Amino acid sequence: MPDISAPGRHVSPAQVAELLDLTVDDVLALVHEGRLRGARIGASHQWRIEEASIVDYLDEQREEARRIALWRQSDTASFPEMWGVVRRD
Repeated sequence: MPDISAPGRHVSPAQVAELLDLTVDDVLALVHEGRLRGARIGASHQWRIEEASIVDYLDEQREEARRIALWRQSDTASFPEMWGVVRRD
């Protein structure tokens, strides 16, 4: 059972969109894809996104960028010239 005495902070999709430089529709799409955790809260059932999930999403994006950079670096290093092996026919 979750500890309701210490709830996480929730922010509006508009606030998340401004922070991440996205549209509100993009933020809601991330919620529907499960990449951001959100819920409809209150009598008006407005979407709210968990602040902690924004940090998790940014960490995920940072890790993806790191892996892409490593992949490109390894791809470049795969050239024989980079290893000092040059065929002379």
